[in-house]
Amino acid sequence: MIKRGGRTMAHVDPQWSLRDHSQEGWQIRAEVCPKWIRVKFDGRFIADSKQVLIVTETGRLPVYYFPKKDVNLDVFKPSEKQVTDPNKGNQLFWHISSGGRTVENAVWSYSGAHQEAVYLQDHYSFSWNKVDAWYEEEEEIFVHARDPYSRVDAIPASRHVQIELDGVIVADSKRPVILYETGLTPRYYLHQEDVRLDLLKPVDLTTRCPYKGVASYWTASVNGREYNDLVWSYKSPLPEVHEVEGLLCFYHESVDALYVDGVRWSLSADDRLPYRNIERG
Repeated sequence: MIKRGGRTMAHVDPQWSLRDHSQEGWQIRAEVCPKWIRVKFDGRFIADSKQVLIVTETGRLPVYYFPKKDVNLDVFKPSEKQVTDPNKGNQLFWHISSGGRTVENAVWSYSGAHQEAVYLQDHYSFSWNKVDAWYEEEEEIFVHARDPYSRVDAIPASRHVQIELDGVIVADSKRPVILYETGLTPRYYLHQEDVRLDLLKPVDLTTRCPYKGVASYWTASVNGREYNDLVWSYKSPLPEVHEVEGLLCFYHESVDALYVDGVRWSLSADDRLPYRNIERG
């Protein structure tokens, strides 16, 4: 453990090349991202840069900020919206208008950025879902920018995993693929042959993960009781986690019991984020 700014950090990343600033209850970090990042709107790229900043601050997902020179300012229309951020400064907004289509308050920048975030001056960021697509190199990315210090490992294992719903063992496997993701508890992905497929029915729900891809869902029905959207699978996962392709994962926090090597897990939704417990011990 390392003390920084009165807070206990689990680790320090020496790669933070621009700024690592912390004050009571808030921390921001930023660095130049080596990836080629582009934003598409109305069939064309309105931001295109190989020098974006990736910025992370306490309680928020990573955000890309584009240098002014790499943004098409011609499609921006000033907005009356302004927000005073106590940590970063005065946040100004713009609409995007192109091809007869206007999306309000889709872009922002900081005027008179505070010293702690002065590197955000003359940089622009976009509301993720208000543009049409984002790209890292030639790969379309979803949901939010990927954190360069988050790692996802999908590892074949021999743990004995059992999942119980309403007194019925609905999954029993000794060959799971365990997905380890930075800051989160493990997820157990199971071969379909090890799951009671007769108790599952597909639902019209998909979600996207920036690290894993597009997930499809199933509802489980046991003894007349339904567990909605309990199971998911990645039909075509991203290459980094190809090992989970076609495997099934149960939402551990919503099953009645999860046993790993005979030990019952006590897992609440809060426990899904174990790093919260670092300072509590």
